Amino acid sequence: MSLYDDAVLVLKGYEDQRELRQAYLDHLAAHPDGMWKSCSAGHITASALVIDPTGGRVLLTLHRKLRMWLQMGGHCEPGDSSLAAAALREATEESGIAGLTPLPGGPVRLDRHPIPPPCHRHYDVQYAVLAPPAAVHAISDESLDLRWFPYAEVADVADDSVVRLLEATRARL
Repeated sequence: MSLYDDAVLVLKGYEDQRELRQAYLDHLAAHPDGMWKSCSAGHITASALVIDPTGGRVLLTLHRKLRMWLQMGGHCEPGDSSLAAAALREATEESGIAGLTPLPGGPVRLDRHPIPPPCHRHYDVQYAVLAPPAAVHAISDESLDLRWFPYAEVADVADDSVVRLLEATRARL
């Protein structure tokens, strides 16, 4: 199965945010290259919130280009077998944490947001992953900083999309 086919199946099975989900599906139907960064009309991305539920905290990255505290994530790559695999790969690469475990149940949220040209728009499919006990993180080249934040502090440092992702993740836990 291609990554495009996986994305369509994942989105068709996602039951929340119906209007936004349909916008993602319409985008893919109109853009066969909509999985890839080269699609200037916008493209699917995959991200994952790294969470430590026993410690009541999340790991956020201070994104090098955007200079915002965000969940780990980015562009799909040809070697990704699925959206979930892309999100897990991004979370592992950007956090430096081995042994992350995807939260069952598929995507937690969808978030469509504008990006500076040439990309224009990301159609982000957001997952959550659980960090192993005593996880040690390492800053990647894509990050200015990487830090654990207690749930209660996320709204003070991150934008509303991250806060909504955390709320949806906690509801699923």
